[in-house]
Amino acid sequence: MKKRTLFELLDLQLKKWQQWRPNQQKLTRQICQAQQGVKAKKPPKVRRERTSALLILAVVLLSIMLGHRFANQPRLDEGTIAPETIRAPRAAQIVDTKTTAQNRQIAWRKAEPILVIDSAVNQKIWQRLQTNLTQGQRLRQLAGDFPFTTTTTLSTTAQIYLRSCPDSQWQQVLAFLRDAQSRERKQNAATTNFAPVKIERFENEAMAQAAKELNAYRSKTATSQQFSMLMAKISQVRQQYAQALSQLAQLQKTTPPTLYESSWLDLSDTIWSKTVAGIRATTERILAQGVYRGISSDTLQTAVNLQVRSHVPPQMEPLATQMLLTVLEPNLKEDEAQTKLAAAEAVAKIAPQMLNLERGEVIVRKGETIDHAAFITLDYFSLSRRGIGWSGLSKFGGIVSIAVGIFAWVAWKFERQKLRQRDCILILLLALSTPILLRLNLRYINLPAVGLLLGSFYGFPVGGTVVGLLGLLVPIGMDISGKSLLTGLAGGMLASWMAGWMRSREELALIGVAVSAIQGLAYLLGKVALSAIGTDSVWNWYDVALQAGLFSLAGIVWSAIAIGISPYLEHFFDLVTPIRLAELANPNRPLLKRLATEAPGTFQHTLFVSTLAEAAARVLGCNVELVRAGTLYHDIGKLHDPLAFIENQMGGANKHDEINDPWESAAIIRKHVTEGLVMARKCRLPMAIQAFIPEHQGTMAIAYFYHQAQQIARQDHSITVDERDFCYAGPAPQSRETALVMLADSCEAALRTLPAAGKSGAKEPTREEALAMVQKILRSRWQDNQLVDSGLTRADMDAIAETFVNIWQQFHHKRIAYPKKRD
Repeated sequence: MKKRTLFELLDLQLKKWQQWRPNQQKLTRQICQAQQGVKAKKPPKVRRERTSALLILAVVLLSIMLGHRFANQPRLDEGTIAPETIRAPRAAQIVDTKTTAQNRQIAWRKAEPILVIDSAVNQKIWQRLQTNLTQGQRLRQLAGDFPFTTTTTLSTTAQIYLRSCPDSQWQQVLAFLRDAQSRERKQNAATTNFAPVKIERFENEAMAQAAKELNAYRSKTATSQQFSMLMAKISQVRQQYAQALSQLAQLQKTTPPTLYESSWLDLSDTIWSKTVAGIRATTERILAQGVYRGISSDTLQTAVNLQVRSHVPPQMEPLATQMLLTVLEPNLKEDEAQTKLAAAEAVAKIAPQMLNLERGEVIVRKGETIDHAAFITLDYFSLSRRGIGWSGLSKFGGIVSIAVGIFAWVAWKFERQKLRQRDCILILLLALSTPILLRLNLRYINLPAVGLLLGSFYGFPVGGTVVGLLGLLVPIGMDISGKSLLTGLAGGMLASWMAGWMRSREELALIGVAVSAIQGLAYLLGKVALSAIGTDSVWNWYDVALQAGLFSLAGIVWSAIAIGISPYLEHFFDLVTPIRLAELANPNRPLLKRLATEAPGTFQHTLFVSTLAEAAARVLGCNVELVRAGTLYHDIGKLHDPLAFIENQMGGANKHDEINDPWESAAIIRKHVTEGLVMARKCRLPMAIQAFIPEHQGTMAIAYFYHQAQQIARQDHSITVDERDFCYAGPAPQSRETALVMLADSCEAALRTLPAAGKSGAKEPTREEALAMVQKILRSRWQDNQLVDSGLTRADMDAIAETFVNIWQQFHHKRIAYPKKRD
C-alpha cells in the first residue's frame, strides 16, 4: 500500500468533509424544524396527487352545478312517443310562452317599415339634374337663339338647314342667289324672259327649299339692306352652331358622356323651356312619391315614362327620360323610431297563447308523438319525468374539463406566485357561486364580483380567464338571458382588469362606478344590436332606460359586496393582495410601532434592509409589495429580548459578555426566529409574510458564537461542539423574495460600516471596493447552498450586487466640506 504524505491525507479528509457537510446540513435542518414546529414540505408525489384530485373535483362540481340543463332533462320531451295515455290531473290555464314569443317575433318581423323622404338624397338628385340642365343651356347659348329669324322670312326647316349645312352646300346656295340676282338685272335691262333655275341643280330638297325661300325673300319682300342683314345673320349663326357642335363633340368623349345630341340644338327655345319645366315638374312629383330601395330598373323606367309624357313635349321624351333615369336614386329611408313603435304596437296586439284544459282531459294518448302543446302541459303538471341526461351531461363534462385545463395552463403560465391548494379551492368556490345564484333565479349574474375578487387576489390573467370561461359555460348548461350574460361578462372582465392596478380600498370602490357604467352601456348596445337583427321585439325608451339603470345598479351592488367580503376571504384563505400588503406595511401597525419603540436599532436596520431588498426586487421583477411588507416583519422576534442584539445596545454593555456562554448566547439569538413566528401567528400575519422570518436566516450558522465555542473546545477537550446548536432551523429561502431579504440582511451591516473601511488611508471607499465586498457576501451565501430553492440565478446575483451598491452610494454620497468659523 502506497504511503501518503500528510498533505495528501489532509486533502482527502477535506474532500470527505465537503461531501458530508451538505447531508449533515440537511439533517440538521430537518431536526431543528421538527424541534421548532416548522412544517416540512410535502413530497412532490403527494402534491401531484392532491392537485389531480382537486382538478377532478372541480370538473365534477362544475359539471353538476353548471349543467343544470342536462341534469334536469325531461324524458317525455317534445318529439318522443307517449308510453301511456296521460290526462290532466286538474283544470288549468297554461301560458304557452314559447309559441307566444314566436308569434310576437313573427309580428315584429312582418311589421311594415315606415319610410320617410331622405332630404339629403333629394338634394343630391337636384344638384345632378341642375348640372345636366345647365350644361344643355350653355350649349344652346353657344349655338345662338333659334329660330334666328321669323318664320315668315324663312321656314323652320330652312333655318335648320342653313345653319347646319356643310360649307360646300352653303357656297352652292350663295352661287344660286348670285346667279338669280344677275338674271333679274338682265331681265330688267331687256325685255327677254329667262327661264327660272331648275331644282335639279341642288343636292337635296332642303337645299333647294332654303335657296328658293332666300331668293323669294330677296326678290319680293326685302330690300337689299334687309337681305344683306339676313345673310350676315346666317353667317354668324353658322359660326356659332359650328362652335356648339365642337363643344358637344368634346362632351360626348368625357366620362360619363353627355346625354345631348346635335339634333337637340335644332329645337326652338320655346320647346326647350317647356322641356326644362317639364323635367323639373316630373322630378318633383317622382321625388314626392318616393323611389323605393330595390326597385327594378324596368319598373322605374316605366314610371318615369308615364310621368314624362304629361309634362314634356313629345320630341323631348327620350332625352328627359334618359336624364331622369341617370340622376334618380332611392330617396326613401326607414324611420327606425316610428318603425319600432309600429312594430311594438303590432306585438302588443298579440295575445298570449293559452292552453285551456279541464280535469281529466287527455293530454296525449299512448303511442302518439308528443307535440309542443302536449309537452308544455306535461311539464306544467310535472309529468314530463325530468331526470339526469347522462349523455348530455357527460359531453358537457368534457367541455368543462377543457375549460379547467385552459385555466390550469393560464395559472401555470402567468401566475407569479404559484397557486396553492387553498387558492384553487377559493377560485372553485367563487366559480360555483355563479350557478348557485342562478339556480336561485337571481336575474343579475355575479360575474362582476367574481372578476373583482379574483383580479385583486391573483391578477387579470387568472381573474379574466375564470370570468371568460364562466361566460362560455353558463349559457351552454343553464337558462340565462342574453342581456344579463352580456352585461355581467362586460362588468366582470373590466373589474378583473382594473382590480390588479388598485392599491387601496378607496380605489377599489371606484371600480364599482366603472362596472356600473360598462354594464349599462353593454345593455344598451346589446339592445340596439338585437333590435337591429329583429330578435328583440320590445323597444320603449322608458323601459330601456329603466333596465339599463337596473343593470348599472347591479354592477355597483356586486362591486360593493365583493369589496365587503374581500378582507374576510383574505384572512380565511391567507391571501396577500397588494392592498393587504400596503396595509401591513403601515408603520402604525401595533407590531411595527412596538419594534420602533422597544428596538429602535432593529427598526432602523429593518428600514435599510427594506430599501435594499425593494430596489433589488424592482430590478428582478419580483413582488415589491411583498418584499416591503416581509422585510418590515422579518426581525420582529428580536422584541423578545432587544438588548441581546448589538444594534439595540446603544453603546452600552454587551449582554453576551455577561453571559459568557456561547451555547446560551446562540440559543438567545436563534430564539428571535421562533419568537418571531409566535408573534406573527398571534397577530395573524399571512403565511407569505411569516415565511420571511425563518427563511431570511435560512440554515446559516451563528458564526461568532460557533467560533467562540470551538475555541473553548480546543482548550477543554472534554467539551464537544455540535454544529446544530449554532445553526438556524431554516428552511433556506423558498422564493426569490425571501432570498432577497436574506442577501440584503447579510449585506446591510457591512455596507453601514463600509465608509470607515477604506483602504490605504482613503477617506471614502471606492465603488469597486463596495462591489467586491458585496459580491463576496453573496458568493458565500451561494456556496453555502442557501439559495438552492430560491429560484435566483447567477446572473441575478450580479444584478443584486450592482443594485445594493447603487443604494449604498445614494445613502453615503460625498458632502461639501464647509470652512470652519473663525473666532
